[in-house]
Amino acid sequence: MFEFAIETVALLALAAFAAGFIDAIAGGGGLITVPAVLLAGASPIEALGTNKLQSVFGSASATFSYARAGHVDLKRQMPMGAMSLFGSIVGAFCATLLPQDIFRMVLPGVLVLIALYFALKPEMSDLDSAERMSPLVFALTLVPVIGFYDGIFGPGTGSFFMLGFVALAGFGMLKATAHTKFLNFASNLGSLIVFRALLARYCGNRLAMGIGNF
Repeated sequence: MFEFAIETVALLALAAFAAGFIDAIAGGGGLITVPAVLLAGASPIEALGTNKLQSVFGSASATFSYARAGHVDLKRQMPMGAMSLFGSIVGAFCATLLPQDIFRMVLPGVLVLIALYFALKPEMSDLDSAERMSPLVFALTLVPVIGFYDGIFGPGTGSFFMLGFVALAGFGMLKATAHTKFLNFASNLGSLIVFRALLARYCGNRLAMGIGNF
């Protein structure tokens, strides 16, 4: 178990604010928050749990903003959101079963790979294109797989959802972003359900990061 000093909590809140800003623009805020919490002395699983709580705030805020603007119909997307939630619950449960030593070995490498992906990813058009995968197949295959990834690790999830919507569902950038935020909120929430026991130990520290991300 780890504890944060007041100064560290303030710095983590700033990191969460920066992550939320980056998430709102291009995604990938977890590349800031996960290393920040690890540097503060958390174990890998605690860092992932912290990232989920602060991400719930940011993705919820973005989801409702896009819904109010009419860019995503939340009622119609509920089944897809449920698949994202389910995948993340399974992924987070698997994360709690993995030895911490495995996370310590794998986590830095995966963070570097995700950072490289963000640096090299192709530009996406704001125009809708031809649909390459039906909504049903998309919801039953890609969504739970990405949700699983979000549960077991997380950083870059939003960008993977976005790429799927643009490349396979034929969505333009704005529409893809709006739908991505909802599915990312669902996957964050699913992970948080599993990590709740860990989060209860230091809820105040994570709440500060959540407010910063909001």
